[in-house]
Formats: sequence, C-alpha cells, structure tokens
Amino acid sequence: MFTGLVETTGRVRSLERLGAQARLSLEIPFAGELEMGESVAVNGCCLTVAAMDEQGASFDLLAQTLAVTSLGDLEKDSIVNLERALQVGDRFGGHFVQGHVDATGSVVALEAQGQDHIFDVALPPEIERLCIDKGSLCVDGISLTIAELSEGKARFWITPHTFQATHLPALKAGARVNLEADLLAKHVAKLMEGFSAARGA
Repeated sequence: MFTGLVETTGRVRSLERLGAQARLSLEIPFAGELEMGESVAVNGCCLTVAAMDEQGASFDLLAQTLAVTSLGDLEKDSIVNLERALQVGDRFGGHFVQGHVDATGSVVALEAQGQDHIFDVALPPEIERLCIDKGSLCVDGISLTIAELSEGKARFWITPHTFQATHLPALKAGARVNLEADLLAKHVAKLMEGFSAARGA
C-alpha cells in the first residue's frame, strides 16, 4: 500500500528485454536502505526488488506489467517517481494507492501558470467513469486532485513542490502515464454492476 506522495526520483540505468518480460535497473537514492523482496512504486507501479547494489536496484517486469503500464516506454536516463511502501504508524497524506495500474493515459499539456503548473491528462473511458471533480487520481505514482473533469480529460493544478519533487519537469506532451483510479470508486462501481445485473438493468 502506498500514498501517492512521491518520496524521490530515480534514474533508469537499463531496461533489458527478456522475451515477453524485462528487467528494469534503476539508480535509486535510498538504495542502501532497501531489502530483497521489498515493494517500491515506480511511476505508480508496485514492483519487487529482485537485485540490489550500492547505487540502485533491479526489478523484474512481467508481460502483464508491460502490457498494462507505460514502463516499457522507459529509456536509459529516464526519470521515474519512487515511493516505498507505507509503514504502520506513518502519516497518511495522499490517498489509498495500491500500485496496481488500471490503464494508461497520455499527457495533453503541462504548462506554467504563475508559480504553478496546469497538467492535462487524456483519460480512457474505463478510468474516466471512475473519476469525479475534486476526487483523487494517481498519475505515475503521484496522488493528484482532479480540479476539472471534462469529456475524456482531467485537469490538475500542480504546486511548485510537487513539480520539483517528481519527474514532471521531464514529462512531455504525448507521453504515456500510468493511471490508478481511486480504490473506493472501483469497489463501488463493481458492487453497482452486480446490483444492476441482479435487477436485470
């Protein structure tokens, strides 16, 4: 379980394709504190530490992970958002994030507006239906509040701290981003589907 409050950023050392799978190697600032098997959210995707060294760690990417997320788009020196799993007793400042990416969206625009930034993301229908104005959406591992919701698109206002503490300065229009819808919204939608089916709606 994560919060969507990005802890720091890392840098891609390599992405090695292994048939339908891949191994992702990252330079990580907190590498010396990691343990084998530990969970780390990388651009919002929960990955397991498979190998470590003093400067970083490596993660195995399943075919399903490559199919559902944007991790396969990463290149050497790409910047990624990192968050370690929530510890019992930690302050909970974001929202409930599992690190289970539901789909990918694409960056429409990321533009400075005074000291802040406007961030527009195109949403696939399966994500849009789970979003509400002022609701939460996890974008590449960042817990964001939807400022405006329009057809097929969500707008976020990015504070200076969030912009500087994440990979956003390196993000370009057209880039794919990982999306995880609000956990409660997903459960309610599933329950309502069953309710509607039971009533023959």
